[in-house]
Amino acid sequence: MRLYIAEKPSVGRELAKCLRGPVVRHDGYLTTQDGVVTWLFGHILRQAEPEEYDPKYKRWRAEDLPIIPAQWKLYVDKDCEKQFGIVKDLIAKADEIVHGGDPDREGQLLVDEVLDYLGNKKPVRRILLNALDEKSIKKANASLRDNKDFFNLKQSALARARADWLIGMNLSRAYTLAARRAGHEGLVLPIGRVKTPTLSLVVRREREIEHFKPVDYYNIKATFQHENGSFTAQWKPKDTMAGLDSENRLIDKAIAEAKLKEFSAAPHDGEITAYQKAKKQEPQPLPFSLSTLQVLAGKMYGYAPQLVLDTAQKLYEKKLTTYPRSDCEYLPLNQHGEASAILSHLAKAGDAELAAWVPAAKPQQKSRAWNDKKISAHHAIIPTTVQADVTKMTEEERNLYHLIGRGYIAQFYPVHTYDQTKVEITYKDELFTASGRTERDLGWKVMYQSKRRQEADDEDKDDKDDKEDDAGKTLPMMKKHDPASWKRGRIVNRVTKPPVRFTPSSLLAGMKEIHKYVKNPEAKKQLKDVYGIGTEATRATIIDDLIRRKFMKTQGKKKYLVPTPAAYLLVDALPDEMTYPDSTAIWEDKLHSMSEGVGTLADFLKGQIAFTRTLCQKAYQAEIKVTGENVCPRCHKGVLLQRKGRNGLFWGCSNYPKCRMTCNDKNGRPDLDDANRRLARVPRDMTAGASENGASSTPYHPVQPAAVYSNEAPPASVGDEIAALNQLFSAADYEARLAADMASYVPERGQASSSWGDKPRFSASPMEHLEKEKPTAKEQQYLCPRCREGHLRRIQGRNGVFWGCSSYPHCTATFDDEKGKPAL
Repeated sequence: MRLYIAEKPSVGRELAKCLRGPVVRHDGYLTTQDGVVTWLFGHILRQAEPEEYDPKYKRWRAEDLPIIPAQWKLYVDKDCEKQFGIVKDLIAKADEIVHGGDPDREGQLLVDEVLDYLGNKKPVRRILLNALDEKSIKKANASLRDNKDFFNLKQSALARARADWLIGMNLSRAYTLAARRAGHEGLVLPIGRVKTPTLSLVVRREREIEHFKPVDYYNIKATFQHENGSFTAQWKPKDTMAGLDSENRLIDKAIAEAKLKEFSAAPHDGEITAYQKAKKQEPQPLPFSLSTLQVLAGKMYGYAPQLVLDTAQKLYEKKLTTYPRSDCEYLPLNQHGEASAILSHLAKAGDAELAAWVPAAKPQQKSRAWNDKKISAHHAIIPTTVQADVTKMTEEERNLYHLIGRGYIAQFYPVHTYDQTKVEITYKDELFTASGRTERDLGWKVMYQSKRRQEADDEDKDDKDDKEDDAGKTLPMMKKHDPASWKRGRIVNRVTKPPVRFTPSSLLAGMKEIHKYVKNPEAKKQLKDVYGIGTEATRATIIDDLIRRKFMKTQGKKKYLVPTPAAYLLVDALPDEMTYPDSTAIWEDKLHSMSEGVGTLADFLKGQIAFTRTLCQKAYQAEIKVTGENVCPRCHKGVLLQRKGRNGLFWGCSNYPKCRMTCNDKNGRPDLDDANRRLARVPRDMTAGASENGASSTPYHPVQPAAVYSNEAPPASVGDEIAALNQLFSAADYEARLAADMASYVPERGQASSSWGDKPRFSASPMEHLEKEKPTAKEQQYLCPRCREGHLRRIQGRNGVFWGCSSYPHCTATFDDEKGKPAL
């Protein structure tokens, strides 16, 4: 029996229709004369959670990081257990298996991981379904390949999945714990290998806009007279002259006015010192990958990337277009023979513009898009041979089908040809330049002229005006050394513009062209030809997820992306390795290379593990802005939080164990006055260093009453956004550790007083307890530096040895142990 395993039910049904019937429906599978067809629901196996490797990982603790699985585990998703059982039984009965996952990295993995999980040893073939129309499916079924040919693609997908787990699980915990130590209760910092650099692009762009200062600059445009006609040229100031900024823009108006006056004075004789005229050709635009379709649809129609993906998926499932999650913009030569049929169907699809363009198309023509060397598992998105009817489509489907159809028709139009002319004029020892363009044959551009304005990039308007002036200019015939005389000139005032905010579609384009945003100049060169960060299928989901998690919000008609306060905090907490895309882009390039057989899974993960270790170490030293009331008077890097101990309420620093500051409770608030008095008795150098006990390296500053800090609390809107994120985090571990340390040297239960208010002073119960175990001579030599009344005692706590004051609980000073001595 041959068993086909499709990625999802809809693909399974279409596949079964193209096998010899009758098709008989069963629970979870279909039978035909050519075999059985079953399906998955995407990834029906999930990666194990940290606590499924070891129960201790259920609590988030910095000392457990990084979590590195010795053997990677998968579990059947609870929602998919029934279908998994069906697939398992069918695999046991099969003689041969046909892998029917989508023709991409993830599609390869989600079927392979099931086969590997079940220990399958039976032969496996691979069917590549780039389209779901009958002709394409039958053609693919007749060209099955050995699944071993796609081993490297699976390894690449495994590497991606495990890298995402290592970064997400470890760094989310590490930096969330760092934020908690800075007093950010209720905050979770979910960190992703691709998601975090993407969010950082938006945050940095917003800061560029916030800090942007507009600059006025001045151009001089001159009209020169040649014997064959007049033309306009622009002055190019020498880079050595005064009044220029770093971009060689003239920002001194007085100098511009003086130069114009100089130019306007006689004599007016100039000379053409350079004249170039060249015939240029612009080839047809390549057909669409998913990213290029998402970007163009975003610019033309304002569609969000996820909407474009969902609509392209619907067209695919209706068999009208090919596989949508493609990162390829080329077409296989063996499909060129279908050109006439596809063009004919486009003409009858009900789209008037497509119908008008088809007659001029030449089906026998081959553009640069037809290139087998550029094809991997899938090809560009194009129409299929199935007849479409746009009148029965939704508006989104109709618009996307129009773009895909136009892109296909363009492959059968002539190239666009024009003459490009560049002229240099020397006048009064200064350089002026002009350029012009004369169309020879519009070629494929005839289909794009009406849409050109809508498809223009979001550029600086003034720069765009200059480009349009040059592009539309026709220069008179001239040659080098011809005379040209000054007629008139004018000063054009320009103002620099801030960078434009990202939209979902332009952010997606940024993810694809990530080399533009890397920090390292050498990496910028290396990454110019990489595939960006993320994949065609995941980029839109990543952007949507950042919006859903309230790290970004859309603004205005163009849906500009604006970061929220939580986004600033997240990006500021992380080192450059996570916020700049350099490393992520290089890894994506390695993942792509791995799919082509270059590099191994083991080597890739070795690098990821080392990177994760480094960032977990950095997280422990992360400097995160402290917000909220009751900033710790000792370290100034945490806040005092109310805790409940054996002897009642007290307050401890959120930066524990780096800082062991504790404070008595006074009517539900920390007794900061008492804390100030106690700290004031400590010599200044005692509060200024002592890295071992976590004390601040800054000089001591007296603590003000708690109300003074109330204006540092985050605004309510921030709290709302933070609350929405708090879905992953368990209780901070430092609470349990602090309580355990304190409990290890409090009086016995029978000696404890009922409340802090009626507790005897330090000369009573704690001293009585200690009299039974008199301090050693060594211990007596360490006078408590905080209260100057008790002595430091070496105590064995639940989490190790530390030193505490014999005047506890009046004095709650504690110090780390350093080679048998208190770390003062």
